[in-house]
This record gives sequence, structure tokens and C-alpha cells, in this order.
Amino acid sequence: GEIRVFVSRKSAQDPVAEATKQFARLGMEKTRGRNGVLIFVAPASRSFAVIGDTAVHNKCGQEFWTRLTADMTGLFKAGDFTGGLIKGIEAAGVLLASHFPRQADDIDELPNDVVEG
Repeated sequence: GEIRVFVSRKSAQDPVAEATKQFARLGMEKTRGRNGVLIFVAPASRSFAVIGDTAVHNKCGQEFWTRLTADMTGLFKAGDFTGGLIKGIEAAGVLLASHFPRQADDIDELPNDVVEG
């Protein structure tokens, strides 16, 4: 699986729509297993979204995303922004590892840097 973090310099009135747009712009739907996850954060509007590609969503369902965003929201509201991001990355990593275990021929399909835009 592939996890990326995108930090927007702009406000996001609809963080899910913005995350979906950035997901496509970053080519995250092009992973072999359709198992990319994007954590989109817009500090200016104090909003965020976590979205996954089709295979990820099919494996975890809406309940996973609801629980994950609630956990992250709690940390963000407490002022622990780093902790919130770490929570999101770790939870997505556990999900990906359980449903898409590392294969001998796995390669890093997407860059690992945090993207700003």
C-alpha cells in the first residue's frame, strides 16, 4: 500500500472533494493494487480528509474511515497536530499491512515526501 500526506496552503470548504482532486493529481489511483491512501490537511480552514483508493475502501468500509477521522479530530482539537497525523498514518499502515501484505516483488510506487500545494 501507499500512504501520502498532502498539506494545502489554501482553505478547503469541502476537504473530501479537495482530497479527491489531489488524489487524482498525484496519480495515486495508478498503484498496482489500487491501495493508495491520502491524508489531506488544510490548516487554514482547520479541515482534513482521509481517502483511499477502491481496493482499500472495499476492504475496510466506511466504518474504518469514520473511526479514523474521529480519532484524528480528537488529537487535532487537543492541539496535537503531529500526533493526529501520526495516528492517521499508523492506522492506515496497519490496515494496508493486514489486507495488502508486502510481496517479494513490491516496489515503492509513489514518492514518500509530504506534498504541499
